[in-house]
Amino acid sequence: MSASVSTSAAAAAVVEARGLTKRYGDLTALDALDLSVPARSIVGFLGPNGAGKTTAMKLLVGLARPSAGSARVFGLDVRERGPEVRSRVGYLAQDPRFYDHFTARETLRFVARFFYTGPAAAIERRIDELLDLVGLLDKGDRAIRGFSGGERQRLGIAQANVNEPDLLLMDEPAAALDPAGRKAVLAVLERLRERTTIFFSTHILDDVQRVADRVAILDHGRLVAHAPTRELLAGDGATTFELGVRGAIDGVTDAVARLPWVDAVEAHANGDSPVLHVRVHDVEAAEAQLLRVALDVPGAVVTSYRRRSFELEEVFLQLVDGHRGAA
Repeated sequence: MSASVSTSAAAAAVVEARGLTKRYGDLTALDALDLSVPARSIVGFLGPNGAGKTTAMKLLVGLARPSAGSARVFGLDVRERGPEVRSRVGYLAQDPRFYDHFTARETLRFVARFFYTGPAAAIERRIDELLDLVGLLDKGDRAIRGFSGGERQRLGIAQANVNEPDLLLMDEPAAALDPAGRKAVLAVLERLRERTTIFFSTHILDDVQRVADRVAILDHGRLVAHAPTRELLAGDGATTFELGVRGAIDGVTDAVARLPWVDAVEAHANGDSPVLHVRVHDVEAAEAQLLRVALDVPGAVVTSYRRRSFELEEVFLQLVDGHRGAA
């Protein structure tokens, strides 16, 4: 089995891409990608279909040759040291294929032969560990032809982990699954967090928000954002409160806008109860006074009040739309 990553190695970036580019004739599928993936992190690689995510992942494991730029994994150049890199990487394709007459256990046993020569008992223990990890231990001796989509994806994750990889790359691991299947796959990723660095592409933003430490966003082959998930969800760092108001909306807007610690007030339609987004620079004052000021306006009824948090979908659309507008 592979040795654990040393402390010094864990402190370094597992993946470093610099100017990584792939062209197919006149089409640029990936355009000068600069990307760093820290050790022991879960990185969600976001982008619309056709953004270049699959191309980037293939370049990172040497399954395609770059037109320009370079990629280093574990500090090794992928083009020069490809076999050595791939021996420490697990890869799950978007649509994993299996011999359907094999059982899950037979599939993992077959793959294990590419990495281990024995003893047989140790290999069987490793197979049991993997089946247990992905929740298929009780179905290990069933033919794969009877597996659901979610079970096939989880078997694919187990297969990608046979060699105890230091880096796990997964291309759209939950894209074709129903909510229950997606939840099961994300739970597996959470369990793998302590064992390996995970880099997975997806267009399902909610999945990234649930499990990823960092987010990289790709659009038309270009990287438009790369930051910790929490930092992206903080927006521009300003604090905004939401007030749902019924009746006297103009009076509330005027009263709130006059407060010295309010920077801006925006009204957003929401049926019979518009929502005011109140941007402030003094959070303590807002928490102490904002609701009271709104309630004191004659004829106003406050239907909701909360400190606003951003959703990844909102941030994603702002970044992608901004990138396209600047192009």
